Amino acid sequence: MSQHPPLTFTPITAGWTVAPLAGPVPDGFPDAALPATVPGVIHTDLLRAGLISDPFDGDNEAAQQWIGDTSWRYVTSFEWHDDGSARHDLVAFGLDTVATVRLNGHEVARTENQHRSYRWPVAELLRDGANELVVDFAAPVPEVNARAERYGALPRVNHHEFNQLRKTASHFGWDWGVDVAGVGIWQPIGIDSWSGVRIDSVRPLVSVDSDAAGVLTAHVKLERDGAGASEALAVVVKVAGLGQGVTAVADVAADARVVAVEVRVPDARLWWPVGHGEQSLYDVTVSVGDAQWTGRVGFRTVRVDTAPDVAGRPFNVYVNDELVLVRGVNWIPDHAFLTEIDRARYTRRLADAVEANVNLIRVWGGGIYESDAFYDRADELGLLVWQDFLFACAAYAEEEHLALEVEAEAREQITRLSQHPSLIIWNGSNENIWAYADWGWPATLDGRSWGDGYYRGLFPRLLAELDPTRAYSPASPFSFGEYLHPNDPRNGTMHIWDVWNQRDYVAYRDYAPRFLSEFGFQGPPAWSTLARVVHDQPLDPFGHEMLVHQKAHLGNEKLARGIVGHLPAPTSIEAWHWATQLNQAHAIASGIAHFRSLTPHNTGTILWQLNDNWPVVSWAAVDFDEHRKPLWYALRDAYAPQLATIQPRSSAAAVEAAFEGAAPEKDVLSLVLVNDTDAGFDGAFDVARQRFDGTVLATATLSATIPARGWLELELPPDVRAVGDSSREVIVARATTRDSAFTTALWHPAEVVDQALDPEPFDVSAERTEGGYAVTVTARSFVRDVFLQVDRVDPQARVDRGLVSLLAGESVRFEIASSRDVDPAAFTQWPVLSSANVLHAPRAS
Repeated sequence: MSQHPPLTFTPITAGWTVAPLAGPVPDGFPDAALPATVPGVIHTDLLRAGLISDPFDGDNEAAQQWIGDTSWRYVTSFEWHDDGSARHDLVAFGLDTVATVRLNGHEVARTENQHRSYRWPVAELLRDGANELVVDFAAPVPEVNARAERYGALPRVNHHEFNQLRKTASHFGWDWGVDVAGVGIWQPIGIDSWSGVRIDSVRPLVSVDSDAAGVLTAHVKLERDGAGASEALAVVVKVAGLGQGVTAVADVAADARVVAVEVRVPDARLWWPVGHGEQSLYDVTVSVGDAQWTGRVGFRTVRVDTAPDVAGRPFNVYVNDELVLVRGVNWIPDHAFLTEIDRARYTRRLADAVEANVNLIRVWGGGIYESDAFYDRADELGLLVWQDFLFACAAYAEEEHLALEVEAEAREQITRLSQHPSLIIWNGSNENIWAYADWGWPATLDGRSWGDGYYRGLFPRLLAELDPTRAYSPASPFSFGEYLHPNDPRNGTMHIWDVWNQRDYVAYRDYAPRFLSEFGFQGPPAWSTLARVVHDQPLDPFGHEMLVHQKAHLGNEKLARGIVGHLPAPTSIEAWHWATQLNQAHAIASGIAHFRSLTPHNTGTILWQLNDNWPVVSWAAVDFDEHRKPLWYALRDAYAPQLATIQPRSSAAAVEAAFEGAAPEKDVLSLVLVNDTDAGFDGAFDVARQRFDGTVLATATLSATIPARGWLELELPPDVRAVGDSSREVIVARATTRDSAFTTALWHPAEVVDQALDPEPFDVSAERTEGGYAVTVTARSFVRDVFLQVDRVDPQARVDRGLVSLLAGESVRFEIASSRDVDPAAFTQWPVLSSANVLHAPRAS
């Protein structure tokens, strides 16, 4: 996505039409051209015209595959009058993807890269008065197939040759994504009229010197109109904000096109990640004659330490020389049709991240270089961003037909995003180096290039030239050393996918990664999201439309397998939906708690994934209709800055008794405390083992002194951990100080399926409130994971908490935001009011 257009730019938005050029169209498709929206894409144009149904509904995906097999022509007429400017350029900020552009019948250019912008001088082609602009798009699916035939197919996942073209990979479908490969003028297009000098680009690179001054070096690239090429120019750079204003001026010789201007801001207020300090931002203005560029910067430093240590190689992220323990999520495009993601949707989705205690978002390499709106909001929130270059799960040619486009897009995007303090890491590819090592690529490639030259050559070279202020990784996962497997848990970043694909989630505890940049477990979206698009009668996990909305290989079989040994087998669709959602939450909560308990050996996790791009069963924590799944609430707790978790550990005696080369038995339980805040903790934790009916069997008080950004492990006393009846007992640990933000730690000696949970363990009441409704639950005996599926009553409703476990006698109040007029009791009945306990009831299991 482009930078904000210059003030001299006039977008051409009115009067657009679109019509098929060649390829299949349904019977009865109109002969006349259709109204089109620019910026926009073909699917939404057809939908607005009433020529297709909702692409996300039912099995419409299959019925609409013809759209990606068809070439399309976009046409408009616009008025233009010469304003006396020396230059008149046609500027396209984003064309998706293989396009021929004509102005008044003359071919201006041909393009083949969605991820870059274009500028063409067109003064000689413009007419005073009416002008016609035509953009013809080649059909994307036949285009990638033809390129595979021409250049040779390369290894990839999924069923289209997406790696042949610089187009968003997930447009062609993914294991969570709908196949809607289409075309469109997806970014503004228009005329830029200017004279004298134009600011082509600005790279405002920042550093912080030893005197705490913020140093901005603005690398300014200029273009001249030709008439004033003999004139020297002055470039003025102003940094303002937070009560400060500093200006620097540099002269540019007549034959110069590039200048670097340094501005020093004394006692600059630093930009910090969320949870580490304030997000101090400064406005930057660059002026040259009448031309102006505006942006924002934050003064901060970034480095990633991968130097070898006794355990291997860490992946330690430092901002302003302070270690950041990463609590991350992976991000995919938030809508399959990119032009439907507005600033408000970005704001809501990033709020989902911050409110779940996330401090880093990884923008995955099968999507896009994220928008200005995304990065602006991340800057403001203090969300760190790891941006992949757009290479995912495939081999990519390094020959000229692709390499020239790759370098052009990388140069533009490195420059565009250089102003954002939130961006701290560029990553060369998603899983491609791992794929070369493990997925059988060498035999298929037979010596052909596959992208390694980009990841270890081109991209680090471009970053050294254009923006050395960020960290760089050639891939995720990557081990940062020769002769090391790219997915080695002892080194660098790791992905864990045997859990979910083959293994039970308890196997997370078999791993001790240094940094986990991908892992996840599936669950369905909210009931209202699912029922809106799946219409099987009766609704069934293996119904036709249900499986249309499950893109993972054998995904629902894996959901069923994942429940075994953890939850009672569901025998109704309502129980299946709730059980698989709950199991997803349990899997990720247990995994994150384990990985965070390994601090500082492990310094980060990045969950796959935060969001969805259509209504689908997936790994997301927030579904396409913006409902926070049970996973989201589990994530919020597991990512709490002050985490208390009870973990199985190996005692010293068990380690000593272990055979050489064998893992020691985990024979004790420990309370692990991670204090990821700026304040130390000096207090105590009460720990207790008690029955579900509230009878206390053993107690202890453990003193705990934890420094800021510190961690502590305390072994539980033998009588507390010596469970008598695992089906009826639970161990709990809580900080004794009331104002402590440490989470409550629960240890379940048995899985839900083996627990003697009362299926009706609580009293419940509901009432209207000013903002909606409130539900109060009071436990008579232990109740595990109370959750309100409020969308079943009102699809627009939201609830403030979820997955709350209560000991006997405890209460919780749920606040529900809803404008629908309903009986409050609607929120108190199954399946709206859910819990792990209810899965033992005949009506639910």
